[in-house]
Amino acid sequence: MMRKMYPLIVLLLYVSAVCSDSHSLRYYYTGVSAPGSGLPEYSMVGYVDDREIVNYNTDSGRCRPKVQWMEKVEDGYWERERQNGKQGEAVFRHNVRTAMSRFNQSGGFHIVQVMYGCERTHDGSITGYQQHGYDGREFMALDTQTGIYIPTMAQAQITTQRWNSPEERVGEEDKNYLEKICIEWLQKHVENGREDLERRVRPNVMVSSQEKGDTMKLHCHVYGFHPRPVDVKWMKNGEDEVHSYETTNVLPNPDGTYQIRVSAEVTPKDGDSYSCNVDHSSLRETLNIVWEPKLSVTVTTVVVPVVIAVAVVTLLAVVIGVFIYKRKNAGYKTTNTSDTSSDASSAPAKA
Repeated sequence: MMRKMYPLIVLLLYVSAVCSDSHSLRYYYTGVSAPGSGLPEYSMVGYVDDREIVNYNTDSGRCRPKVQWMEKVEDGYWERERQNGKQGEAVFRHNVRTAMSRFNQSGGFHIVQVMYGCERTHDGSITGYQQHGYDGREFMALDTQTGIYIPTMAQAQITTQRWNSPEERVGEEDKNYLEKICIEWLQKHVENGREDLERRVRPNVMVSSQEKGDTMKLHCHVYGFHPRPVDVKWMKNGEDEVHSYETTNVLPNPDGTYQIRVSAEVTPKDGDSYSCNVDHSSLRETLNIVWEPKLSVTVTTVVVPVVIAVAVVTLLAVVIGVFIYKRKNAGYKTTNTSDTSSDASSAPAKA
């Protein structure tokens, strides 16, 4: 069940930081049918770009800042978010039961999630999205061009028909939130956290290889960079891009920087040369690190300590766990308003 959620999670993480000059505001709501499962019965987590900014769940009953610059928000912000959290608890409890009834389920562990957000790109254009799901599968999604909810499961038709009706027009309200209120809050958060969000840290690069019969596996480990967007590829003779047989996602390091590993399988011939090319916003020009066949490892800057590598693996497990239960919802929406003084995150409505 959980594995089916990974592709969309990865997609949204990538979309949120496609360009170093782009910024995004995202929220993840989660409700589960069995509180004893190890997950809170209800949780809400907010992000600006890759930074977690706010967190609420039934275990703590508190809404609190996750980065120092979120303490700059206006008076009343945290109390409103706490109230939204309390409201969300009741709404999601209802929606979990509703979703289970739609699927004729009377027990067991089930998860209802919704994620939505907005992004302002480097050229000033804005985009938004809102997706809902149940048990790791997409349930329905908002068409942000038309303001209409599209069911992706038969069980979602009841909700989408009601939300799209002339009496409710839920999609229009959500579209307005994503295009206006969400963008306004994104701008406020970016201004408060600009020093952190837009800092530039040069990447370190390590290339290594291992023999595999008649072929050679080349690995390019890029680490310690910020912001998240990076382009890494293997090149042959400085001109031809080599197909990457394995690429990890961009993963977080404990110090707030990132890392990625790109691997390629090649058959070296006399006269051929291979290099790892790295393009990042912190660099004036692309790094070109040549693989030396006689050297098992070639390093620029400082080799990443084993301690950090181990810590990254641990952190990755935590990140995956966090993102898994912030990703789907069976039939509820974020209630929005055209009032620009509205809260940064709006509480979901009943399905």
